[in-house]
Amino acid sequence: MAYRRSPIGSLCLAALAAFMLAEATHAQPHTVIQISGQPESRPGVLGRPLDPPSPKEQIREFEIPATSIDPPLGFTGPSGVLPRSGNNLEYETVEDRWRIGFPFWDRYGAGFPSGKDYPYRLGEILNPYTQNVLKGDYPIIGQNVFLNLTATTTGLVETRQIPTATTPFESTFREQQFDFFGRDGQFFYSQTFLFSIDLFEGDASFKPADWRVKLTPALNYNQLNAQELGVVSPDVQQGRNRYRGWITLQEWFGEYKIADTSPEYDFVSVRAGSQPFTSDFRGFIFSDTNAALRVFGTAFGNRDQYNLAVFRQLEKDTNSGLNSFEFRDQTVAIFNYYRPDFVFPGYTSQVSLHYNNDGPDFRFDRNRFLVRPDPVGVAQQHRVQAAYFGWAGDGHIDRYNISHAVYWAVGRDDMNPLAGRPVDISGQMAALEISYDRDWARFRLSGFWSSGDGDISNHVATGFDSILDNPNFAGGEFSYWQRQQIPLFGVNITQRNSLIPDLRSSKNQGQSNFVNPGLWIINGGVDFDITPRLRSITNANFLLFDKTNVLEQFVFQDKIDRPIGLDVSSGIEYRPLLNNNVIFVMGAAALFPANGFRQIYNRFRESRGTLAAAFIEMTLTY
Repeated sequence: MAYRRSPIGSLCLAALAAFMLAEATHAQPHTVIQISGQPESRPGVLGRPLDPPSPKEQIREFEIPATSIDPPLGFTGPSGVLPRSGNNLEYETVEDRWRIGFPFWDRYGAGFPSGKDYPYRLGEILNPYTQNVLKGDYPIIGQNVFLNLTATTTGLVETRQIPTATTPFESTFREQQFDFFGRDGQFFYSQTFLFSIDLFEGDASFKPADWRVKLTPALNYNQLNAQELGVVSPDVQQGRNRYRGWITLQEWFGEYKIADTSPEYDFVSVRAGSQPFTSDFRGFIFSDTNAALRVFGTAFGNRDQYNLAVFRQLEKDTNSGLNSFEFRDQTVAIFNYYRPDFVFPGYTSQVSLHYNNDGPDFRFDRNRFLVRPDPVGVAQQHRVQAAYFGWAGDGHIDRYNISHAVYWAVGRDDMNPLAGRPVDISGQMAALEISYDRDWARFRLSGFWSSGDGDISNHVATGFDSILDNPNFAGGEFSYWQRQQIPLFGVNITQRNSLIPDLRSSKNQGQSNFVNPGLWIINGGVDFDITPRLRSITNANFLLFDKTNVLEQFVFQDKIDRPIGLDVSSGIEYRPLLNNNVIFVMGAAALFPANGFRQIYNRFRESRGTLAAAFIEMTLTY
């Protein structure tokens, strides 16, 4: 069956063609805007993407002029992809899929004001909040190699009161001082600069990187001002003030993806070099940046996660805590496995195995204090070998948040300084936190226990100690007990950023000590998200020693009670830009001593009073 074109249909087609030609002739002109000092051509917001053809070009039936390309919004840098030559008759080819442009559009007509979430904002090289080639948003080589540069500085100012021993047998700062404990005021300042260079290949938004190389140089300056001699150095001639600096390469590692193991992007990767690693949810046993060979990946549709890491520990700088370029005789092996939605949706369970082999060594720190072996008891070089079997969990069950950990440490110390003999290790630790969210408030209740040694004279060390912990628990960085290093005649009852009263010389440079008094903590706290920018954290901890036999033998006292005291702390975290690029943290804490603490640190003429501390920390990140 055939159809004939009617005269009316032909007339309609001709009118439509004439209308379209007239519209193309009178299209809006291009506007020119300035981006990073270079003029860029964009079509008008309501204009057509094509330049209007000249009358001569209109006569040529199939010729279409070249389009003008809209630049992308972010700071893209130069493209690593060469464009194809020539014009397509129907569309313009864009070879670099990451640098596809967007039309210029000031949605609200306000000129893109700063401090507001404004769409279609143009990028700048110094602005890390919009898309930026220096922050890994655009490739620097081809379509798959990215560079992420990060610069961070953290400044800390802290004032604190710490029980401080005098040196009455050598020299004292003031005349007529004969007490073991003098004035306890200290002032501490630290400034750290980190600059990270992270080069990687792969579309990491959808699957793990194929390879990665990262370097992080670090610089630290710190100073300590004390009120007694013998604090900054065992040499009393060094006075009461200490100024130190340190430069190092904190992170340096290479990473390579060995294989994709399933269609759901399960993978196996290996990473070698100095790298950050925390072995459980709260950092109870190991949390450090150090030299390691690590194999990690996911399984069962990117559900389960696992890590196998072997660390060859680098020596730490005494005052900054940063790595040095010298290895110590310590090997740490860690395996852990995570299973999300274990029994309850939203709850993640983890099992882990840690092994610490810390060899015999004789070491003075940068301030010339003896740190290995501990300067107590026999002070003989010794090897500590300990294995930690652990189970931890974190998440929520219905409306309640839960976080817990249980560890059992077994092994051998071939010459414990406090016990004065070889000991077999058998120590335990348990922690539990339950919290409830109500609108903008979180109410928390938690408990912590590390076993103590009840008999220093036998051959079994039943105290518990970590490898290199940094726990976020029971007040974390705001707690007086956890934040401050409380010294006691050559060792420390507690280490900085640690919970366990382990009586070792240093957390960073000393050796684990399982002959210790142990600890009980009963904690209550509340967090308030006052505004999206401002958060407050308040905690109260009641502290008790688990056993006191070790302390009684160490300080030659007949009776030391278990109660340590009440630790009360409060702090705020302020993020003015609603992200982690600018963070202010401020906190204050006080320890109200109970009988056990007073019996150790009382002065001859007066009882130990309240100890207080306060700090301000600012972190800026690009």
